[in-house]
Amino acid sequence: MAKEKSPTLKVQAFADHHVITQPNPLRRVVRLVDEKNFEDPVARAEKALAGLSDEFSDWMAIECDRLAAAHSSIVRNGLTVAARDELFRAAHDIKGDAATFGYPLAAVAAESLCRIIEHAPDFNRVPADLIVHHINAIQAIVREHAGIGTAGMAKELSRKLRGVADEYLTVVNRDRPEHLEAILAPSIVPVD
Repeated sequence: MAKEKSPTLKVQAFADHHVITQPNPLRRVVRLVDEKNFEDPVARAEKALAGLSDEFSDWMAIECDRLAAAHSSIVRNGLTVAARDELFRAAHDIKGDAATFGYPLAAVAAESLCRIIEHAPDFNRVPADLIVHHINAIQAIVREHAGIGTAGMAKELSRKLRGVADEYLTVVNRDRPEHLEAILAPSIVPVD
C-alpha cells in the first residue's frame, strides 16, 4: 500500500502579512466512536494503574534505595558533578513518581531536596545534616506510609524540612535575587 502524499502548506498573502495554514494529517486517522461502544481512556488508564498498584511500594523502595546510594557515593567518593546530578535525578524522580504511587508526602520532601541541590550556590557548603535529614525523611515516609497516624507526622516533617531548606536557601542566596524569587515561590507539589 503506497503512502498517501501529505497535503502542502496553504499560504495566503496579504499586503502586510502572510497566513500559513498547515495541513492536519491526523484528521485522516481520527475515527468517530459510536456512543454505545465508547470506552473512556481515562477510566482505562485508572484501571491499568489499579492493576499495578500492588507494585507501587516496591517501586518506591527502589527509588529510595537509589537516592540513598547516590548520597552514599557522595559521602564515600566526594562530590562530583555526576554524583550531584545523580542525587538530584533520584530526588526528582521521587518527586514526580510519589504522588502517582500513593506517597504524596514523600514528593514534598523530595521537592525540598531538589530545591536545595538546584539553588545552593555551592553544594559543597550545604550542611550535610540538611541533606541527610531530607533523605531519611523520604525513606521514613515511604517505609511508614501504611502506619496508622503517620500522615500527620509525615506532613509536619515535610513542612518543617521545607521551612529549614527555604531559610537556608534564602540566606545563601541573599545576593542572587533571581534565585530568591524561585525559593520564595509556593510549592508546585500537591500536598493533599
